[in-house]
Amino acid sequence: MFLVDAPLVARREVARGMFVLSLDAPQIAQSVRAGQFVNLGWSPGPLLRRPFSVYRTEGDRIEVILKAVGAGTAQLLAMTASDTISCLGPLGHAFDLVAGPRSVALVSGGLGVAPMPLAAREARAAGMSVTWVHGSRTVDELCSEADGDEVIWATDDGSRGFAGTAVSAVPETDVVLACGPNRMLAAVAMRWPDAQVAVETYMGCGTGVCLGCAVPLARGGYDRACKEGPVYRAADIDWSVLPAHLPYAISA
Repeated sequence: MFLVDAPLVARREVARGMFVLSLDAPQIAQSVRAGQFVNLGWSPGPLLRRPFSVYRTEGDRIEVILKAVGAGTAQLLAMTASDTISCLGPLGHAFDLVAGPRSVALVSGGLGVAPMPLAAREARAAGMSVTWVHGSRTVDELCSEADGDEVIWATDDGSRGFAGTAVSAVPETDVVLACGPNRMLAAVAMRWPDAQVAVETYMGCGTGVCLGCAVPLARGGYDRACKEGPVYRAADIDWSVLPAHLPYAISA
């Protein structure tokens, strides 16, 4: 885990209102795994840091993806090149991608694309073929950078690709990795109990101290998403207790 002052290098829009920020953070770029996240702080900004999955890495740079869903993310998107963001990470447990299975489906809804480019890269390195199934409400909200050996688009209104949810559009596969709204992940758990899912929850410290990221477990009790998660076996979460959507999330 590193704490670095990361200059903002670039910004690009990849869907309506969805932006990717590129930060110069070499220590994190060299060590982060798919599904891990960084906790970002800036001045002037919110009292608590905000968690973001690492979207991509390239050389010394990491990328995060976000929408302006509140005052904090609006401040981030208002920053200009060379502004500095305090970056703590990499944090949390990553997806477990081991050699053996021949195929993997990456299932993402909305901002749930966040951990998937790294997951696709690691899956290919493990010898898997990658099918990326990405869904949103409408075509304008689909992330343009979904990348797999096969890409399946899904929209609630049928404006592109499969008419319905991303979960409904997933073909047969050996391994399922998913990230998106908790309602979507609950559906993943019902269809593929052994799927690996990156959960959305509130976070404060990102290091397991504040207990603000408690995740209810199906066996009873709670885990800390920032330490024991954010990646879990889908059936291990008590989805009935988690809210369907959160304003700030691992993937937001």
